[in-house]
Amino acid sequence: MDSLFDSQAAQQRAKVAPLAVRMRPRTLDEFVGQSHIAGPDSYLRRMIEADALTSLILFGPAGTGKTTLARIIAGSTAAHFEEVSAVTGTVKDLRAAIKNAGDRLAIQEQRTILFIDEIHRFSKSQQDALLHAVEDRIVVLIGATTENPYFEVNSPLVSRSRVLELKALDDDDIRTLLLRAIEDERGFAGKLKVDDGAMDTLTLTAGGDARVALTSLELAAQLAQHSKQPQHITLQLVQDVMPSRMLPYDKGGDMHYDVISAFIKSMRGSDPDAALYWLARMLHGGEDPKFIARRILVFASEDIGNADPQALLIADAAFRSAEIIGMPECRINLAQAAVYMALAPKSNTSYMGIEKALADVQTGKAQPVPSHLRDRTRPGSDEYGPYLYPHSYPNKWVQQQYLPKDKKRGDYYKPGTVGWEGRAGARLDEIIAQDTDID
Repeated sequence: MDSLFDSQAAQQRAKVAPLAVRMRPRTLDEFVGQSHIAGPDSYLRRMIEADALTSLILFGPAGTGKTTLARIIAGSTAAHFEEVSAVTGTVKDLRAAIKNAGDRLAIQEQRTILFIDEIHRFSKSQQDALLHAVEDRIVVLIGATTENPYFEVNSPLVSRSRVLELKALDDDDIRTLLLRAIEDERGFAGKLKVDDGAMDTLTLTAGGDARVALTSLELAAQLAQHSKQPQHITLQLVQDVMPSRMLPYDKGGDMHYDVISAFIKSMRGSDPDAALYWLARMLHGGEDPKFIARRILVFASEDIGNADPQALLIADAAFRSAEIIGMPECRINLAQAAVYMALAPKSNTSYMGIEKALADVQTGKAQPVPSHLRDRTRPGSDEYGPYLYPHSYPNKWVQQQYLPKDKKRGDYYKPGTVGWEGRAGARLDEIIAQDTDID
């Protein structure tokens, strides 16, 4: 049982805690957003109401409520709540927590919720140390992570847990949290006035992160204390504490791959506006411009190919600019290349052709080189069939077998109909019309 001193200490800590901590929802009814997880009739709500705890991995961007949900679950049950840091915790710490949980279960018949924030930071051996305790329900694990657990958390641990994905909060959710902080006794108790423009900017610049929104409100309120209107937050105050919008972007995580995927698909879909938007998201998030340029370089051959051979030269120039010039100037070169790629005619025939050829090489039978195509410098080459030199014939073409014996034209390459490739395809049709099987 906590002593009076412990209670007073907790109250004092609460007074000086950041606004985002003081305003942390205490129940599911106070929880904002994530209706697909915590709304009426949701799995999580039913689980809590039935006190039927199972191990969970909460996966989503920062500021979406992962830690809050873990604390709500703990506060809604009779289970003991214990937290281990994935940054400073060791295998020894985990084993001690598991032993205590086992003793608590055996002696007091009380379950333990073991909360591990940023669980993906634990090493494989640390995660493996949890398996037996989770499987035997000595602990109910709640792991929180900003990374995709299917890639960053051990598969056996994922298979023993329910994965719940949290989404970034929308503007209405952020506004609800800000208004609550202004009115609630734990926040500003209705004594703070926030202009409409300031509220709009706080909402927008949060980028779906509740912690960012509440921290910005608190900083603006602190700054207001030194102004002529101590309880009045203006747009200028908000811009002073948060001059630019905070959008989620992690150069090594899921958001990194999601945004580059959107960028590539926007160029493939011939939408230059979307391509520029996702390019801006990456640049704003601090992405390496050479990484972006490499993806454009691959795209030029994979998705445009010979429909517009110039695209590869544009992409190569963009990569050189990223390498030599760097940011911020190379953003212009990247933008030019992205717009060119989006508006260029598209063809993936070269990409599809090499994939088919590789599949044949890897899984088909080994094909001998036709004798007339073999190297002529080795002994015995006089017995090879005659090679016909195309430059010695009209139109620089002569009928001759180049493919292995059991292959035919069109097995790998089927030209597109747009741009340069359309014209090249017409030339290929002329050649095929003259071509016949050669014994």
